[in-house]
Amino acid sequence: MLALALAAVSPAAMAGESSRFAFAVIGDAFGPSSAGDAAGQKLIDAISRDPSVTFVVYNGNLKSASEPCSDALYARRETLLGTSRPALIFVPGQHDWVTCSTAGPGGYDPGERLDQLRQTIFSDPSSLGQNPLPLTRESEVPRFRPYRENVRWQLDGTVFVALNVPDGNNHYLNAGGRNGEFEDRVIANGFWLEHAAEYAKRRNARAIVIFVEGNPWGAERRERADRFAWLRFAHRPRDGYIEFRKSLAKLAQTFHGPVLIVHEDDAKLARGFEIDQPLRNEKGATITNVTRIAVALRDPATQWLHVDADMGRRPPLRLAVRDVPKYLPPLPPTQPQPPRDGESPALPDMPEISSMPDVTEIPATPPSSPPAPQYQTVPGGSAPTTSGPLPAVPPGAGAVYRN
Repeated sequence: MLALALAAVSPAAMAGESSRFAFAVIGDAFGPSSAGDAAGQKLIDAISRDPSVTFVVYNGNLKSASEPCSDALYARRETLLGTSRPALIFVPGQHDWVTCSTAGPGGYDPGERLDQLRQTIFSDPSSLGQNPLPLTRESEVPRFRPYRENVRWQLDGTVFVALNVPDGNNHYLNAGGRNGEFEDRVIANGFWLEHAAEYAKRRNARAIVIFVEGNPWGAERRERADRFAWLRFAHRPRDGYIEFRKSLAKLAQTFHGPVLIVHEDDAKLARGFEIDQPLRNEKGATITNVTRIAVALRDPATQWLHVDADMGRRPPLRLAVRDVPKYLPPLPPTQPQPPRDGESPALPDMPEISSMPDVTEIPATPPSSPPAPQYQTVPGGSAPTTSGPLPAVPPGAGAVYRN
């Protein structure tokens, strides 16, 4: 068990009535066979049994790299995701559209496949799942009507954002000419982050949590690992995440509260995830109110990242990797929950700066009872660890970690 303290949460925000909720993060859960469908279904069933989980974020890749990018496969996986008892928000990943141009998945046009996802999985104003959440989609802004996959929702004072930022260098193409899809999406993503910052600031939100599939710092890590990169300076691919990091830095300047970015990672991480603060400003200084969680589960088909949030507790967020039990009895059928008091299933029209009804009431559910964790201080969020109390948090620090 690892606990993450968002030290930048203001005392005024913490002084309010305590509400607790949890969410799960999964991705790459389906393998290239019928057995992969069964494993993914079992993972969703296992998460559905946790009464504390309010929503699930499927953070990219509803298909493997070798599976066809066919309409039939998309429809089958959408049906599987829809069986989730909690609301499920799907974030498009690299294998969902970027790699569809290769021979194995069928040689499709990536832009056409992305449009197909927008017209199917992203066509509804709410999330997937048996108890869906209302979402505000960027497509409600006339200028960005195609970008239905970029969404925002709010829960108990925390603003959540999901963006189409895939792995594979953000679909930046090195060929000559205008990089149309990439350039247009960069503008749309930048607007949606700017909009989220203003939205959170005006509503005195506690925090902003951002989900993307690609690793915005992946190119930097690969360059550091390559001792001879300087010899190939003229041939290095252009970093496709530069604009996203700049937009993220701008968001952190507008919204001074804690900002958490969650993305998938292809590195081997001992805990299944890594927590650090890699975002820098133009002068190279760390932007201390931005913390990232890189998720690299050992077996994405049988594990999920469980995030427990309680804004009346210090630390307010706790993270743990959970495993699917070997045996799961069948789930009894349930009826979808009706809208909460004051909550309308229909979304209002959204102007250039939009609003969405606050979702502040969390269903009363019995919390799970895991074994009492042994807490340890984790300097910088990396092993090895040493036992002891948490150190004092310097002003402006974005996160303190306990393991």
